[in-house]
Amino acid sequence: MINIGDRVKFLNDVGGGVVTAFQSKTIAVVENDDGFEIPVMIKELVKDARGQDYENVRNNKPLESNNKQPEPEPEPEHVAQLIEGNDKPRFFMAFYPADQHNPVGGEIEVYLINDSNFTLLYHYSHFDGKTYKTIDQGELEPNTKNYIEGLSQTDLSDLPVFCVRIIPFLKEAKALMPPVVKDVQINGVKFYKEKSFKPNEFFEGNAMVFDLVNPPDKTAVDNQTDTDFKKLLEQKDAKNRPRIKKVEKQKPDELVEVDLHIHELIDNWNGLSNHEILELQMERFHSEMKVAIDNRAKRIVFIHGVGNGSLKQEIHKKLKSTYARFYFQDASFQEYGYGATMVILRRK
Repeated sequence: MINIGDRVKFLNDVGGGVVTAFQSKTIAVVENDDGFEIPVMIKELVKDARGQDYENVRNNKPLESNNKQPEPEPEPEHVAQLIEGNDKPRFFMAFYPADQHNPVGGEIEVYLINDSNFTLLYHYSHFDGKTYKTIDQGELEPNTKNYIEGLSQTDLSDLPVFCVRIIPFLKEAKALMPPVVKDVQINGVKFYKEKSFKPNEFFEGNAMVFDLVNPPDKTAVDNQTDTDFKKLLEQKDAKNRPRIKKVEKQKPDELVEVDLHIHELIDNWNGLSNHEILELQMERFHSEMKVAIDNRAKRIVFIHGVGNGSLKQEIHKKLKSTYARFYFQDASFQEYGYGATMVILRRK
């Protein structure tokens, strides 16, 4: 049965069109492709299989696909995992070596860990002594951890203070939790010590984890002995990191001379910050003082150069405190200029 709007073809002629009206029970009015309306016997018409698709093309309408893709089912609403009894605030910051086989040679991944049933709103930034730079912010669900950033080996040479601000909350609570604001400051040399990364409950591999609610004292975080620093350098890869030259025991002598310029102490100091270089120089200062005292040397000269004076100031500070029983003075100007200090190893 042919109806108004059907696309039809002529049986006894070329072409076709669209039925627009009926003149009688036997005659239909067909608008052909040229826009002319033609009366045609209904028995001489047959429906065009192209039907509506043809009309859509003719009227510049997009074709409806017969292969409609089923709409994806909506994802089930995520429900945060709550652990019975885990209602105490336990928030951590973790440093995880991406290469567990070489933890001191690759990228360090920084994570924020929420080991509690609280939901956290957090803000994470770097502080360089003048400006706070936002690195990440967001929401951390209960009992989850979130990757924050990656630290390259270059970044480790000049670490900022890591600043974390957290607002913990429960959907239903009898009291509100106070915000947590913590600054984590780490001595960069810790990242060059494999033993700094330890087994923990949050990662399959070793990591350096800091408690943000009950963190250790800053002195405990940053404490790094001279012996630790020496061992650190011995662990560094020969190609990429400096290796300390061994301190040879001095033979008894009237005068011992020690050059503390960094190029005299290590083969490659690329990547070390000024603070780390100073620590290395002071480690050599202490070790040479011990050797000279043990060998009963009478005088020892430390060549520190002029520079910005920080090494000289640190040496004089230690001579006044740790080695206060010995005399010291500027070494011979004729031989060393202003760049050396002489310690007379006889008691005052």
